[in-house]
Amino acid sequence: MKNTHSFHIPVMGIGFTIDTPLKVAQYGMDSVISLVDDILLEKLRKMYSEKFEVPYHEITDKIEDFRAKRVTSYLNLISDLASKKFEELKNVSAEKSEELFNYISMLPDGSKMKSEFEKLTSKELDFSKVKNWVASNLSMGAIDVNIMTKVDKDNYIKDEKLPVEFNDAHAALRGFANSKLNSSVVLSAGMNPRLYAYMSQFNDFFPDENGLLNKRIILKVSDYRSALIQGKFLAKKGLWVSEYRIESGLNCGGHAFATEGYLLGPVLAEFKANRDELQKAIYSVLSQELLNQNRVIPHEELSFEITAQGGVGTYEEHDFLINHYNLDSIGWGSPFLLVPEATAVDKGTLDMLAKAEEKDLYLSDVSPLGVPFNNLRDNTKDAEKQVLIDKGRPGSSCPKKFVAMNKEFKESGVCTASREYQHFKIKALKEQELSPENYQNQYNKIIEKSCTCVGLGTSALLAYGLDTKTEGEGVSVCPGPNMAYYSKIMSLKNITDHIYGRDNMVSRTDRPNLFIKELDIYIDFLKNKLAEARVSMSKKDEKYLINFTKNMKMGVAYYQSLFNNFKNEFLDIKESVLSELFKGELTLNEIQLEIQSLTIKA
Repeated sequence: MKNTHSFHIPVMGIGFTIDTPLKVAQYGMDSVISLVDDILLEKLRKMYSEKFEVPYHEITDKIEDFRAKRVTSYLNLISDLASKKFEELKNVSAEKSEELFNYISMLPDGSKMKSEFEKLTSKELDFSKVKNWVASNLSMGAIDVNIMTKVDKDNYIKDEKLPVEFNDAHAALRGFANSKLNSSVVLSAGMNPRLYAYMSQFNDFFPDENGLLNKRIILKVSDYRSALIQGKFLAKKGLWVSEYRIESGLNCGGHAFATEGYLLGPVLAEFKANRDELQKAIYSVLSQELLNQNRVIPHEELSFEITAQGGVGTYEEHDFLINHYNLDSIGWGSPFLLVPEATAVDKGTLDMLAKAEEKDLYLSDVSPLGVPFNNLRDNTKDAEKQVLIDKGRPGSSCPKKFVAMNKEFKESGVCTASREYQHFKIKALKEQELSPENYQNQYNKIIEKSCTCVGLGTSALLAYGLDTKTEGEGVSVCPGPNMAYYSKIMSLKNITDHIYGRDNMVSRTDRPNLFIKELDIYIDFLKNKLAEARVSMSKKDEKYLINFTKNMKMGVAYYQSLFNNFKNEFLDIKESVLSELFKGELTLNEIQLEIQSLTIKA
């Protein structure tokens, strides 16, 4: 069935979209729950069970396989509650029609469903006819889940290491697989072969003879090669990827996985050009594997969706991406942080986000995962971190340990943001004979890490007035650079009207086109890499920088051709975009020359 909406709400942080499906699924909107923090899921399950008078039995950490069981129980509860809301919306009567009219009003203009409904209700309202039409036409939004594949910490009982299926990501996957949801798991943050192999143990991930799957796989990727490699790897296990979710490498929220200079437009063009080839190449591997496993082979070849996200901010951009690149949906992330009807953000963080400008949003090294992380300057978690640094006791007490994966000092793993790790690391640093400047640089790198696995979930607890004794009140938040152009708290109607071009929620007139914004961010990223290489450049650095610059120059040439050929699109900004592209080209030429001069010196 075709999607009700042409946008989806991606996962944001750990807690910001933790209950978003309960708020938007009844309106046909797809959204994604993070499965990182089972402690948070359990707290919210208790809260919602009490609120909706559902029996609640606590799943403590003394119960075997508690993490998977918490995930299953939470997802089942959200599924039940969201389905109940949707059924109530469909059960329309003279007294109860507001929610249905909200559903219809938020649909894109020109949608077949919207025009049919308007025709049906234009004369006298016959609720029995409306009810029949609603039952046949309305669908609920997907309740999808996200697993960061690399956040797959080993677990122990006392000093005994548990089997691999009790690792964090494995347990979260099992929790989803055992739930009643008919939806998708979004796999992000790169490839985890062990986890991918483990998925093939669950029948729900395999198609029936009609090609239907109970549980589907969405792969978050930032380039075509990654999609092809991972898609084939999963197909060799008999698993089909139902959606390739392309995210800008740097113009996104959360962790930023920079490509080697591949910009979003050329990446989308490659997917568009190779879509049929990708489908055939992967399906041939899949059908052979299903045969090998004696499993059902569907009557017809399976298909997949291609979607994109990262920095989209206007209806014109949204519409262009869908139509020009034949995409199935566009992800709108950061702006939804300003929509209390959709996300769980506490009042203090909401105010900071609304006021944030470009200077307040930066790519940081605070994440313990060692991956660049989009950060909001002066957030309360970083302020909490600074207090401990000032006291001479840097590092977090690490109450949740979800990213305690560094094995430098301890076989069971510690988190690089923890007090334990930073104590050992600083002690080792003091034993080296370093110049004061070098020591300070190394010290700053150690203490920069922030306890994000707690901080990214705390906002939800504060928003609902739940206990934060374990977590503290510091909030980490990870909006994309696009957040700078939104400064209003919005309703769900406001944001959908903005997405579909019926209203404008961007009060500033200087917001750059999404392709230009991404280009600028990538140029800054490249300049920083070049600055690091100036100190000492290895052969590996040289190859990386040359390749990165070459790919970016190809991207700029692609955009120049694209915008030069536009007859009807982006007419009001075409000249300024071409001017920015020319500036970008000059900068890249200068960078290329500097890399060459550094190579000669080396």
